[in-house]
Amino acid sequence: MRKLLIFTVITGIFFSCGSEPKNKKPFEGLKKEPPLIKTKNTSNLNISILLDLSDRIDTVKYSNPSMEFYKRDVGYLKSVAEVFSNSISYKKSRHLDDKIQLYFDPEPINTQINDLSKELKFHISRDNGTKEYINKISDTYASIGLKIYEQALKDDNYVGSDTWGFLKNKVQDYCIDENYRNILVIITDGYIYYENNTINEGNLSSYITPKKIRNKNLNTSNWKQLIESNKHGFIPIDQDLSNLEVLVLGVNPSKTNNYDYDVLNKYWSDWLFAMGVNEENFEFKMADLPSNMDNIINKFISN
Repeated sequence: MRKLLIFTVITGIFFSCGSEPKNKKPFEGLKKEPPLIKTKNTSNLNISILLDLSDRIDTVKYSNPSMEFYKRDVGYLKSVAEVFSNSISYKKSRHLDDKIQLYFDPEPINTQINDLSKELKFHISRDNGTKEYINKISDTYASIGLKIYEQALKDDNYVGSDTWGFLKNKVQDYCIDENYRNILVIITDGYIYYENNTINEGNLSSYITPKKIRNKNLNTSNWKQLIESNKHGFIPIDQDLSNLEVLVLGVNPSKTNNYDYDVLNKYWSDWLFAMGVNEENFEFKMADLPSNMDNIINKFISN
Protein backbone atom coordinates (compact mmCIF):
# COMPACT_ATOMS: atom_id res chain seq x y z
CA MET A 1 0.00 0.00 0.00
CA ARG A 2 2.84 2.37 0.84
CA LYS A 3 4.55 1.76 -2.52
CA LEU A 4 1.24 2.14 -4.33
CA LEU A 5 0.56 5.50 -2.65
CA ILE A 6 4.00 6.87 -3.57
CA PHE A 7 3.57 5.67 -7.16
CA THR A 8 0.16 7.39 -7.44
CA VAL A 9 1.48 10.76 -6.19
CA ILE A 10 4.51 10.73 -8.51
CA THR A 11 2.34 9.78 -11.48
CA GLY A 12 -0.12 12.60 -10.73
CA ILE A 13 2.70 15.15 -10.56
CA PHE A 14 4.20 13.89 -13.79
CA PHE A 15 0.99 14.15 -15.80
CA SER A 16 -0.05 17.52 -14.38
CA CYS A 17 3.32 19.03 -15.37
CA GLY A 18 3.19 17.41 -18.76
CA SER A 19 -0.23 18.86 -19.51
CA GLU A 20 0.97 22.45 -19.12
CA PRO A 21 1.24 24.16 -22.54
CA LYS A 22 4.84 24.76 -23.50
CA ASN A 23 4.37 28.48 -24.31
CA LYS A 24 2.09 29.36 -21.35
CA LYS A 25 3.52 32.18 -19.26
CA PRO A 26 3.24 32.28 -15.47
CA PHE A 27 -0.18 33.64 -14.28
CA GLU A 28 -1.36 33.93 -17.89
CA GLY A 29 -5.14 33.97 -18.09
CA LEU A 30 -5.68 35.39 -14.62
CA LYS A 31 -7.94 38.45 -14.45
CA LYS A 32 -5.89 41.60 -14.03
CA GLU A 33 -6.94 44.38 -11.64
CA PRO A 34 -7.96 47.58 -13.46
CA PRO A 35 -5.45 50.43 -13.22
CA LEU A 36 -6.04 53.04 -10.55
CA ILE A 37 -7.86 56.08 -11.90
CA LYS A 38 -6.68 59.42 -10.63
CA THR A 39 -9.61 61.59 -9.59
CA LYS A 40 -9.73 65.36 -9.47
CA ASN A 41 -8.85 66.99 -6.19
CA THR A 42 -12.02 68.68 -5.01
CA SER A 43 -10.93 69.20 -1.43
CA ASN A 44 -10.03 72.82 -2.17
CA LEU A 45 -12.83 75.35 -1.90
CA ASN A 46 -13.56 78.14 -4.35
CA ILE A 47 -16.48 80.16 -2.95
CA SER A 48 -17.88 83.13 -4.86
CA ILE A 49 -20.58 85.43 -3.51
CA LEU A 50 -22.78 87.47 -5.85
CA LEU A 51 -24.42 90.37 -4.05
CA ASP A 52 -27.69 91.93 -5.19
CA LEU A 53 -27.52 95.63 -4.28
CA SER A 54 -30.86 96.55 -5.83
CA ASP A 55 -33.60 98.46 -4.01
CA ARG A 56 -34.53 95.26 -2.15
CA ILE A 57 -32.24 96.53 0.65
CA ASP A 58 -34.05 99.89 0.88
CA THR A 59 -35.07 100.31 4.52
CA VAL A 60 -38.03 102.51 3.58
CA LYS A 61 -39.49 100.67 0.60
CA TYR A 62 -38.96 97.21 2.12
CA SER A 63 -38.74 97.92 5.81
CA ASN A 64 -38.66 94.92 8.12
CA PRO A 65 -38.98 95.71 11.84
CA SER A 66 -37.61 92.36 13.04
CA MET A 67 -34.34 92.88 11.13
CA GLU A 68 -33.68 94.95 8.01
CA PHE A 69 -32.76 92.90 4.96
CA TYR A 70 -29.30 94.41 4.58
CA LYS A 71 -28.47 93.37 8.14
CA ARG A 72 -29.62 89.84 7.36
CA ASP A 73 -27.33 89.88 4.33
CA VAL A 74 -24.38 90.86 6.50
CA GLY A 75 -25.20 87.92 8.76
CA TYR A 76 -25.25 85.57 5.76
CA LEU A 77 -21.90 86.93 4.59
CA LYS A 78 -20.37 86.30 7.99
CA SER A 79 -21.80 82.77 8.13
CA VAL A 80 -20.48 81.85 4.67
CA ALA A 81 -17.02 83.19 5.52
CA GLU A 82 -17.07 81.43 8.88
CA VAL A 83 -17.91 78.05 7.35
CA PHE A 84 -15.17 78.62 4.77
CA SER A 85 -12.63 79.33 7.52
CA ASN A 86 -13.70 76.35 9.62
CA SER A 87 -13.59 74.04 6.60
CA ILE A 88 -9.97 74.82 5.80
CA SER A 89 -8.62 75.30 9.32
CA TYR A 90 -8.04 71.56 9.81
CA LYS A 91 -5.98 71.20 6.62
CA LYS A 92 -2.21 70.88 6.65
CA SER A 93 -0.53 73.99 5.35
CA ARG A 94 0.90 72.23 2.29
CA HIS A 95 -2.64 71.37 1.16
CA LEU A 96 -4.02 74.89 1.47
CA ASP A 97 -5.19 76.38 -1.82
CA ASP A 98 -8.65 77.81 -1.11
CA LYS A 99 -10.45 80.95 -2.27
CA ILE A 100 -13.37 83.16 -1.33
CA GLN A 101 -14.40 86.38 -3.10
CA LEU A 102 -17.34 88.72 -3.63
CA TYR A 103 -18.85 90.17 -6.82
CA PHE A 104 -21.57 92.55 -8.02
CA ASP A 105 -23.36 92.79 -11.35
CA PRO A 106 -23.61 95.51 -12.41
CA GLU A 107 -20.68 96.96 -10.53
CA PRO A 108 -21.69 99.87 -8.28
CA ILE A 109 -20.86 103.32 -9.62
CA ASN A 110 -19.46 104.20 -6.21
CA THR A 111 -15.72 103.47 -6.37
CA GLN A 112 -15.54 103.18 -2.59
CA ILE A 113 -17.83 100.15 -2.67
CA ASN A 114 -15.68 98.54 -5.34
CA ASP A 115 -12.54 99.20 -3.32
CA LEU A 116 -14.13 97.68 -0.22
CA SER A 117 -15.08 94.54 -2.14
CA LYS A 118 -11.42 93.97 -3.01
CA GLU A 119 -10.73 93.51 0.70
CA LEU A 120 -13.06 90.51 0.64
CA LYS A 121 -10.92 88.55 -1.81
CA PHE A 122 -8.90 85.89 0.00
CA HIS A 123 -6.67 83.20 -1.48
CA ILE A 124 -5.39 80.98 1.30
CA SER A 125 -2.20 79.07 0.49
CA ARG A 126 0.74 77.51 2.30
CA ASP A 127 2.46 80.90 2.15
CA ASN A 128 -0.16 82.86 4.10
CA GLY A 129 -2.38 80.23 5.72
CA THR A 130 -1.63 81.02 9.34
CA LYS A 131 -4.28 80.36 11.97
CA GLU A 132 -4.55 84.09 12.69
CA TYR A 133 -5.05 84.98 9.01
CA ILE A 134 -7.73 82.32 8.49
CA ASN A 135 -9.57 83.30 11.68
CA LYS A 136 -9.91 86.94 10.62
CA ILE A 137 -11.81 86.17 7.39
CA SER A 138 -15.32 85.99 8.89
CA ASP A 139 -14.88 89.19 10.91
CA THR A 140 -13.57 90.96 7.81
CA TYR A 141 -16.61 89.87 5.82
CA ALA A 142 -18.93 91.12 8.56
CA SER A 143 -17.27 94.52 9.01
CA ILE A 144 -16.49 95.27 5.35
CA GLY A 145 -19.84 93.85 4.26
CA LEU A 146 -21.64 96.24 6.60
CA LYS A 147 -19.67 99.19 5.20
CA ILE A 148 -20.65 98.19 1.64
CA TYR A 149 -24.35 98.14 2.54
CA GLU A 150 -24.17 101.39 4.49
CA GLN A 151 -22.53 103.10 1.53
CA ALA A 152 -25.11 101.68 -0.89
CA LEU A 153 -27.96 102.90 1.33
CA LYS A 154 -26.33 106.32 1.61
CA ASP A 155 -25.99 106.58 -2.19
CA ASP A 156 -29.67 105.65 -2.63
CA ASN A 157 -28.97 104.83 -6.28
CA TYR A 158 -30.16 101.30 -6.99
CA VAL A 159 -29.46 100.12 -10.53
CA GLY A 160 -30.85 96.60 -10.08
CA SER A 161 -29.21 93.22 -10.39
CA ASP A 162 -28.17 91.39 -13.56
CA THR A 163 -27.79 87.82 -12.39
CA TRP A 164 -28.75 86.52 -15.83
CA GLY A 165 -25.96 88.57 -17.41
CA PHE A 166 -23.46 87.48 -14.75
CA LEU A 167 -24.07 83.79 -15.44
CA LYS A 168 -23.96 84.40 -19.19
CA ASN A 169 -20.78 86.46 -19.34
CA LYS A 170 -18.76 86.08 -16.15
CA VAL A 171 -19.49 82.97 -14.12
CA GLN A 172 -17.07 80.71 -16.02
CA ASP A 173 -14.14 83.13 -15.67
CA TYR A 174 -14.88 84.34 -12.15
CA CYS A 175 -16.36 81.38 -10.28
CA ILE A 176 -15.25 78.09 -11.82
CA ASP A 177 -11.73 76.69 -11.54
CA GLU A 178 -10.53 73.19 -12.36
CA ASN A 179 -9.73 70.86 -9.47
CA TYR A 180 -11.81 72.93 -7.04
CA ARG A 181 -15.16 72.53 -5.38
CA ASN A 182 -16.83 75.60 -6.88
CA ILE A 183 -19.68 77.17 -4.92
CA LEU A 184 -21.64 80.27 -5.92
CA VAL A 185 -23.67 81.92 -3.14
CA ILE A 186 -26.18 84.44 -4.50
CA ILE A 187 -27.73 86.83 -1.97
CA THR A 188 -30.87 88.22 -3.57
CA ASP A 189 -34.63 88.51 -3.18
CA GLY A 190 -35.03 86.08 -6.09
CA TYR A 191 -36.16 88.65 -8.64
CA ILE A 192 -33.79 89.64 -11.44
CA TYR A 193 -33.96 93.04 -13.12
CA TYR A 194 -31.40 95.35 -14.69
CA GLU A 195 -32.69 98.16 -16.90
CA ASN A 196 -29.89 97.69 -19.44
CA ASN A 197 -30.58 94.00 -19.90
CA THR A 198 -34.29 93.35 -20.38
CA ILE A 199 -34.48 90.83 -23.22
CA ASN A 200 -37.73 89.13 -24.21
CA GLU A 201 -37.93 86.17 -26.58
CA GLY A 202 -41.51 84.99 -26.66
CA ASN A 203 -42.34 83.77 -23.14
CA LEU A 204 -38.66 83.67 -22.21
CA SER A 205 -36.78 86.63 -20.73
CA SER A 206 -33.56 87.70 -19.05
CA TYR A 207 -35.42 89.10 -16.04
CA ILE A 208 -38.33 88.42 -13.69
CA THR A 209 -40.26 90.89 -11.54
CA PRO A 210 -43.51 90.77 -9.53
CA LYS A 211 -45.22 92.75 -12.30
CA LYS A 212 -44.05 90.32 -14.96
CA ILE A 213 -45.36 87.38 -12.94
CA ARG A 214 -48.77 89.07 -12.67
CA ASN A 215 -48.81 89.90 -16.37
CA LYS A 216 -48.15 86.26 -17.19
CA ASN A 217 -51.04 85.23 -14.91
CA LEU A 218 -48.65 83.09 -12.88
CA ASN A 219 -50.07 84.31 -9.57
CA THR A 220 -52.75 81.62 -9.55
CA SER A 221 -52.86 78.00 -8.38
CA ASN A 222 -52.26 76.65 -11.90
CA TRP A 223 -48.96 78.54 -12.23
CA LYS A 224 -46.94 75.36 -12.84
CA GLN A 225 -49.18 74.16 -15.64
CA LEU A 226 -48.99 77.58 -17.32
CA ILE A 227 -45.19 77.66 -17.07
CA GLU A 228 -44.75 74.20 -18.55
CA SER A 229 -47.40 74.39 -21.26
CA ASN A 230 -46.44 77.90 -22.43
CA LYS A 231 -42.69 77.46 -21.79
CA HIS A 232 -42.21 80.45 -19.51
CA GLY A 233 -38.77 80.94 -18.00
CA PHE A 234 -35.36 82.53 -18.33
CA ILE A 235 -33.70 82.62 -21.73
CA PRO A 236 -31.36 79.59 -21.89
CA ILE A 237 -27.64 80.24 -21.63
CA ASP A 238 -25.08 78.07 -23.40
CA GLN A 239 -22.93 77.34 -20.36
CA ASP A 240 -21.68 74.14 -18.73
CA LEU A 241 -22.16 74.64 -15.00
CA SER A 242 -21.88 70.96 -14.04
CA ASN A 243 -18.88 71.87 -11.88
CA LEU A 244 -20.78 74.52 -9.90
CA GLU A 245 -22.97 74.42 -6.80
CA VAL A 246 -25.46 77.25 -6.26
CA LEU A 247 -26.95 78.45 -2.98
CA VAL A 248 -29.50 81.29 -3.23
CA LEU A 249 -30.18 83.13 0.03
CA GLY A 250 -32.53 85.95 1.02
CA VAL A 251 -35.44 85.16 -1.29
CA ASN A 252 -38.22 87.63 -0.49
CA PRO A 253 -41.32 87.11 -2.68
CA SER A 254 -44.00 89.75 -3.04
CA LYS A 255 -46.61 89.69 -0.29
CA THR A 256 -49.36 90.42 -2.81
CA ASN A 257 -48.57 87.48 -5.11
CA ASN A 258 -49.28 84.24 -3.25
CA TYR A 259 -47.34 82.00 -5.63
CA ASP A 260 -44.29 84.15 -6.34
CA TYR A 261 -41.90 81.97 -4.34
CA ASP A 262 -42.97 78.86 -6.27
CA VAL A 263 -42.71 80.65 -9.60
CA LEU A 264 -39.26 82.05 -8.78
CA ASN A 265 -38.02 78.66 -7.59
CA LYS A 266 -39.28 77.07 -10.83
CA TYR A 267 -37.64 79.75 -12.99
CA TRP A 268 -34.29 79.41 -11.22
CA SER A 269 -34.21 75.62 -11.00
CA ASP A 270 -35.25 75.04 -14.64
CA TRP A 271 -32.63 77.55 -15.76
CA LEU A 272 -29.75 76.18 -13.68
CA PHE A 273 -30.52 72.51 -14.25
CA ALA A 274 -30.53 73.14 -18.01
CA MET A 275 -26.95 74.44 -17.64
CA GLY A 276 -25.85 71.30 -15.85
CA VAL A 277 -26.15 72.23 -12.18
CA ASN A 278 -26.97 69.04 -10.29
CA GLU A 279 -30.31 69.11 -8.50
CA GLU A 280 -28.57 68.08 -5.27
CA ASN A 281 -26.22 71.05 -5.61
CA PHE A 282 -28.89 73.76 -5.67
CA GLU A 283 -30.88 75.33 -2.86
CA PHE A 284 -33.27 78.29 -2.95
CA LYS A 285 -33.90 79.71 0.52
CA MET A 286 -36.32 82.33 1.83
CA ALA A 287 -35.00 85.33 3.75
CA ASP A 288 -34.72 84.54 7.44
CA LEU A 289 -32.81 85.66 10.49
CA PRO A 290 -29.09 84.86 10.18
CA SER A 291 -29.21 82.67 13.28
CA ASN A 292 -31.75 80.45 11.52
CA MET A 293 -29.71 80.32 8.32
CA ASP A 294 -26.44 79.31 9.96
CA ASN A 295 -27.23 75.60 9.88
CA ILE A 296 -28.43 75.69 6.25
CA ILE A 297 -25.27 77.47 5.10
CA ASN A 298 -23.08 75.15 7.15
CA LYS A 299 -24.72 72.01 5.74
CA PHE A 300 -24.49 73.19 2.16
CA ILE A 301 -20.82 74.19 2.24
CA SER A 302 -19.61 71.46 4.61
CA ASN A 303 -21.37 68.72 2.62
